[in-house]
Amino acid sequence: MSISLSSLILLPIWISMAQIQQGGPDENEKTTALKDLLSRIDLDELMKKDEPPLDFPDTLEGFEYAFNEKGQLRHIKTGEPFVFNYREDLHRWNQKRYEALGEIITKYVYELLEKDCNLKKISIPEGYGVIVLNPNENYIEVEKPKMHVQSSSSDSSDEPAEKRERKDKVSKETKKRRDFYEKYRNPQREKEMIQLYIRENGSPEEHAVYVWDHFIAQSAAENVFFVAHSYGGLAFVELMIQREADVKSKVTAVALTDSVHNVWHQEAGKTIREWMRENCCNWVSSSEPLDTSVESMLPDCPRVSAGTDRHELTSWKSFPSIFKFFTEASEAKTSSLKPTLTRRSHRIKHEEL
Repeated sequence: MSISLSSLILLPIWISMAQIQQGGPDENEKTTALKDLLSRIDLDELMKKDEPPLDFPDTLEGFEYAFNEKGQLRHIKTGEPFVFNYREDLHRWNQKRYEALGEIITKYVYELLEKDCNLKKISIPEGYGVIVLNPNENYIEVEKPKMHVQSSSSDSSDEPAEKRERKDKVSKETKKRRDFYEKYRNPQREKEMIQLYIRENGSPEEHAVYVWDHFIAQSAAENVFFVAHSYGGLAFVELMIQREADVKSKVTAVALTDSVHNVWHQEAGKTIREWMRENCCNWVSSSEPLDTSVESMLPDCPRVSAGTDRHELTSWKSFPSIFKFFTEASEAKTSSLKPTLTRRSHRIKHEEL
């Protein structure tokens, strides 16, 4: 028998009205019945049926991916780029797979920086020659120590044995549900973890200020240049707000790439906005040719196209223009002139790339 859409919508309403007219069961009884029903469902087993095991490889080869000669991540067998939706309708599993692969790639990039770029990875607070900030690493995770709960106070011993047994049962069921939801939210964590934030580096903004105070401000460099991508631009603006005079005296130019900063929301003062207009440029994702002027709603710094509409490629695509911008800024500082950022002066021909 077919049922119309209007029947599906109206039927619950009719039942509810009937229950009201007839008085209906007591709310507590309904709640108890619902809890009893849920307690009969083994949620752990239900989740296992709906989702494959979250057991991922710990190497690129295990994922069947490798970087080609152009530095592009490609599947070993098919040659295709990374596919996020590896399993349809399993977004959480796909996300965890993506994160597991990301951890491997992060280690791989560190190895490239050390081997190919001759950089040395050291931990704060040691010094740097060339400084590569790491604002995303703000905490470490450690296993939460188990708390040994002692038996209840003496007054609980006065309770009837049946009541204590019932309370213990409820407590165990509550813990089981809590543990299940925690595993569902973080399925790869078999053990309960806690985050220990790095002292004075508990956020990207704190990290930027810390590195400035302990390394950049104390360096002998006369010309300091910043390249800040995405949230890094926001962290730089926060640095300016907290260390305005110091930044102005030491920084020659700032290249932002698809920065997400907002001078209004961050409450950057007029003097900061004026300095940014003269000394900063934001290469944003755009389908326009490289260095084409892009209209901005914010009164901070010029915006030009990075020559790509892909956020993650804006730094790489705009590097030729960025270093030209730095050179002009350095020369202008030497001659006590400000660099003029125009489409003509910063446009680089395709052949030069």
